[in-house]
Parts: sequence; structure tokens; C-alpha cells
Amino acid sequence: MPVNASDRPSRRAFLSNSTVTAASALGVPLLVRTARGKEAPSDRFNVGAIGTSIYSDRYTGKGDHPGRGAEIGHQAGRLGNMVAVADVNLRSARFFAERYEGKCELYQDYRKLLDRDDIDLVTIGTPDHWHAKIAIDAMRAGKDVYCEKPLTLTIREGQQIIKVMQETKRIVQVGTQQRSEFGAAFLKAVAIARSGRLGDRLDALVSVEKGTRGGPFENGDPPAELDWNVWLGQAPLVPYCKQRHDFDFRWWLEYSGGQVTDWGVHHMDIALWALGVEKTGPVELEGAGSFGEIPNGFNVAHQFHCYFRYANGNVIRLFSGPNELIISGSKGRIRVNRGGLRGAIVEQMTAQEKANLDEEVYKLYGDREPTTHMQNFFDCVKSRRQPISDVESHHRCATNCHMANIAMKLERRLQWDPVKEEFLSDEQANAMRSREQRAGFEIDVA
Repeated sequence: MPVNASDRPSRRAFLSNSTVTAASALGVPLLVRTARGKEAPSDRFNVGAIGTSIYSDRYTGKGDHPGRGAEIGHQAGRLGNMVAVADVNLRSARFFAERYEGKCELYQDYRKLLDRDDIDLVTIGTPDHWHAKIAIDAMRAGKDVYCEKPLTLTIREGQQIIKVMQETKRIVQVGTQQRSEFGAAFLKAVAIARSGRLGDRLDALVSVEKGTRGGPFENGDPPAELDWNVWLGQAPLVPYCKQRHDFDFRWWLEYSGGQVTDWGVHHMDIALWALGVEKTGPVELEGAGSFGEIPNGFNVAHQFHCYFRYANGNVIRLFSGPNELIISGSKGRIRVNRGGLRGAIVEQMTAQEKANLDEEVYKLYGDREPTTHMQNFFDCVKSRRQPISDVESHHRCATNCHMANIAMKLERRLQWDPVKEEFLSDEQANAMRSREQRAGFEIDVA
């Protein structure tokens, strides 16, 4: 149901209200959407959550708290009717379902959840190497999808997801919530950059924290309620290791891409959008990185520096450093992270200029009020409009990050055709656009 005008604050009030933003970042329901909480259960979408991680305190090993997969599931559960949860670790599924007092059915096999005709949409919060297959299976089952970032493990997976989305006409929102939340700081940065206020030709510095090093680690027996074989999915079959599971999966190239694809896709996404190259790719790139080489230890790049050049002359650099994005042009530069937006051009704005910028943000958001990322997804499921974090632009963003890892591994400059989405005259690099998938867990898209 649409929000009544009387229940909705002005666009300007939302964009300037840091308290509302802090609440949304923490997952607290926003006052702007209280009218939706009055919907009758029959008018709300039925939701299934797939992948609902549970973590113990990383320092004491005690106490349970929801991981990111559970957080997005609960966000959806506040806006819809949470009716089912699937997780290869039944302990995680039970911990998630407790909030719904017996109304949320448990599955260990996500395919059984997808078989239910009463489920309208799903959230996917599994480790990265499962995102693409589950998203494709969900779309083919007639479900709309909210999937955590990065959406893919490889460049090829992004192409497959786009193909299936176009065939099924499903709505897919990617969890790059910087496009919606955090006081609209990132939206304002994009609006400023695209307006010409910084100059005509822009460059960007995408800076993210270093990756994590560690190992060698001991193997052991998997928890009784975890199906380790299925958790591994398309990845090679290896003995259970606690550090491969839990939060630390992202420090293994078998399941993720380290900070390059974890935090990298957040800031790279905004950089590409700001520079106007979000629907294309670079023509040249190179990179250098230090990868973990300890047997049975973390193997992603923990330090890295990559360079991308685009056909219009824009340059983006991705490197390990302080967590921020800097956009520069001949007329100035701005810095943005989740703490806010800074720069002389912002700090010297008049009240009228700030009001104009708020209007530009409104238009950038698709002539809609910026809201929580999950609310944007639900709104688009109803309207069938493309969500703010659309699959095509995310695929291009993730491709940049995947290419960074490829360039660092090959230790040479690469040429890229952004139309054909292939490396020029480099069979080895092109082979790395996809990976061999373990039998029984292949993604079947021609």
C-alpha cells in the first residue's frame, strides 16, 4: 500500500536527517514507513530467507548474534510475512526463526523453500559462492530476489544472472545499500560528480581496508547440524575447517574475493555511477597485490593497488588503505564514506544550493524518496520498476573487482573489451572469467 502524504516527511527532511539514517543503518524501522506496518497480513508479501548466518563473538567465542544474512532476512520480515527459512546449518535457521514464534518453517535444502507456491520473494545471505546459483533458481521458481553483495563469484555468473532475469522478468535488488542509506551521502556525491560541479573529466580513488592474513588452520569435524558438503557447493571438496566457515569465508578465494570484492564493490559501485561509466567497463587495467600463500590459510590479497582506465579518459584506482572514496576533477574533489560527505564544494554550499542538491538526489533515486534499501526492494516488487541497485550496473561493478583479482594474479597489464566482455588476446585471462564447478552444483545457463 502507498504511504499517505500526511505520513511522509519531505525529501529535504529525509536527506538532512542523520538520526533517521543511523536508525536505518542499524535495521531499526523508520517512522517514515509506519503506515506500512498497518497493512493486513493478507496484503503483505510472503518472504523466505535463504542463508541466515549466526556468529559467536569473534573475541570471546561466546554468545550468538545474527550475521548479515540474518539481518537482511529480518529487515524483510518486518516488511512482509516471514514464512520460511533455509540454511545448510540448521542451528542458524533455528536461531533466525525464533523471532517468528513458530510461524517460520525451517529447511536445510533451499530448493524445498523455493518449491512453495505461497512465497513471493526471498532474501539471499549465503557466502558469495552460492549467490548466483540460488538467485537463478529463485527467479526460475517465480520469486523476486534480494541478494547480498557481491552478487557473483565470477564474471560469467553475472552474465548468467542477467540472462535469467531478462527471461523471467523478476525483480532483483543487490545489497549495495550505499545507494539508499547513510544520510544519502553517497547519493549526494554521485549527484555532485554527475552535475559537473567538480569538472568535466573525473578520476576516483577507491580505498578499502586491507585483507586479513592467517593460517595454517586445523581441519576438524563439521558441526552436527551443518551439511558441509552442500556448504562447499561449487567449490572444491575439502575437509571442514572452522575458518573456511563462519565470517572468515571471505578470506578464501574459493568462496569470495577478499576485500577487493567485499568492500570493493561498495565504493567501486558509487565511483562508477559518479563517473557515468556504471553500464560499461574499462578498456585497460593492471594491478599488484600480496596474496596469502600459507597452506590451508587465507589466500586473498591483503594488500593491493589496481588501476582502471575507461574509454572516456576516466581513471579509477582501487587500493588497500583508509575506507573511503575520493572523486576529483579540475574544479575540486570530495571525500565520502559511511561517516559522511566532505569537501570544500560541499561545506561552502548555500542553503539554496543544498536544496537544489536534494532535488538532484530525488531525481537520481528514480524520482522517488530515498528510503531504506529493503523498502526500495519491496516498493519495486509492487511497482515492477527496477530497484536502485539494479543487476546490470552491479554486474559491471563486480566485473571490475573480479578483473582486479585476475590482473593481480597474472601480474600484467590487461586490455578489456567492455562490449564483448572479454580480454583482448589473452586466453589465460579469459579462462579466469569463470571457474570449474563441482559436479552436482553447476549453474545450468547456456
